[in-house]
Amino acid sequence: MRILVVDDDVTSQTVMMKTLCEFGECVAASSGEEAMAEFNHAYDIGSPFDLISLDISLPDASGIDVLKTIRAVEKARTVSRDRGSRVIMVSSFSDHNRVIGSVQAGCDHFIVKPFDRASLLEKISQICGLPLKIKKTI
Repeated sequence: MRILVVDDDVTSQTVMMKTLCEFGECVAASSGEEAMAEFNHAYDIGSPFDLISLDISLPDASGIDVLKTIRAVEKARTVSRDRGSRVIMVSSFSDHNRVIGSVQAGCDHFIVKPFDRASLLEKISQICGLPLKIKKTI
């Protein structure tokens, strides 16, 4: 699985990368512009991202706007919705407008920071259709 982690907060990005790297190759981006460059490059080389973890608040763009652009690029490349990247929106806020805006833009799931590893892995399993084994911590 190829995974793109988009977050401008170094700590959040590191935690997400550490959690997801065991499932495949992870690439990091810290801004909307960087995320779109990585996303487009992945398609250009014939190896698109299977999963994208996308922070809703980025320094140069709204994560919702980035998601809309991702979905528009997929549509322009004639990638059907069921074959496109799975996107988990990540936010410190869970207000109604952000959640609804994310869903309307085409996210597959929404997770609130801080999150626990088991919850994140369960969501990934649901949206990617993967049987993930969750290690329990003592």
